[in-house]
Amino acid sequence: MNQRRKNLLKYCNDMGCDTLVAFEPENLFYMTGFWGEAIGILDKTGCTIVSPELEMGRAKDESTSCDVVKSERGKGSLATLVKMLRDRKVCTDSDSYNIVESLKRSLTSVRSSTDPFYRARQVKDLQEIALLLKASSILDEMYEMCVDELMIGQSEAQLQTILMQYAMERGMFSTGYKSTLHPLIIAGGPNGSLPHAQVTDRKFKSGDMIVVDLTLRYKGYVSDATRTFGLGSVSAEAKKVYEIVRRSQEAGLKAVRPNMSCKSVDDACRQVIEKKKYGKYFIHSTGHGIGLEVHELPNLGPSSKAVLLKNMTVTVEPGIYIPRKFGVRIEDSVIVGNKVEVMHKFTKELIVI
Repeated sequence: MNQRRKNLLKYCNDMGCDTLVAFEPENLFYMTGFWGEAIGILDKTGCTIVSPELEMGRAKDESTSCDVVKSERGKGSLATLVKMLRDRKVCTDSDSYNIVESLKRSLTSVRSSTDPFYRARQVKDLQEIALLLKASSILDEMYEMCVDELMIGQSEAQLQTILMQYAMERGMFSTGYKSTLHPLIIAGGPNGSLPHAQVTDRKFKSGDMIVVDLTLRYKGYVSDATRTFGLGSVSAEAKKVYEIVRRSQEAGLKAVRPNMSCKSVDDACRQVIEKKKYGKYFIHSTGHGIGLEVHELPNLGPSSKAVLLKNMTVTVEPGIYIPRKFGVRIEDSVIVGNKVEVMHKFTKELIVI
């Protein structure tokens, strides 16, 4: 935690500020070890949590080396905050117009930026990596379950229920990702041609390619993987597309190493798919950072300017999506090192059930 705080303050100081204020729960957790309804304050003297009374017990128990100050909820917390930040040069992760303007009216210097948090969070420490590896091992177990449980006549929603019960019994939960109504992506047949398909009551049929994207949180940290299964009599075209995506992902993984550009990883994946004339069906970036959020820095896409650093954790997930027919995506979460460490051990050979 001390090193995290040093990094946060360094990036805060780089912006000409001396105090960092976290409103977002992910940033509060990274700064303090406490995930809840509160505000975190970090400066050279230490770390303070401004908390409503209903959260104070947890804040004291779960945080690391923090003072905990009681406040009212809502506007009352801002009033408490302002009293503590007189004459400070503040950087806050809040993008709320009302919050930022309220702080600006009362304080000398206020900047709204997530930059210090995302820059600190993009390189993981050993504790974070251990949690991500544990989360990834549970996802592997869930893919083994898919092999046992998937069947013709089962619905996407039924498979999701089976998988989520298993996940929750092992301490994994939905990420609460705002762009979806469901914890998982399970997409059979034509639904698989939608990269972010919603889970439906459609029943699996013989010949389906079934995309199973598992993105779940374990003790705060998100692991993300995708496998695509075949069911029954799979077409020659589907098998061909699967092999192209598998080779594309393999090329991308080989390109992941420190000091390589994120764009080069995207290029490696995209070139394999384009060479086989399916380039127009690869309609998203190759990957993204993972950690306390589903999507963090860096972005692995065609326009990315970022460079990979040791102990970044990113996804490599090329896909091909044939409209109204089927989709194939293969995704692993990986740790950047001199030799890339793939967190997921479940096979990427096509399994036809």
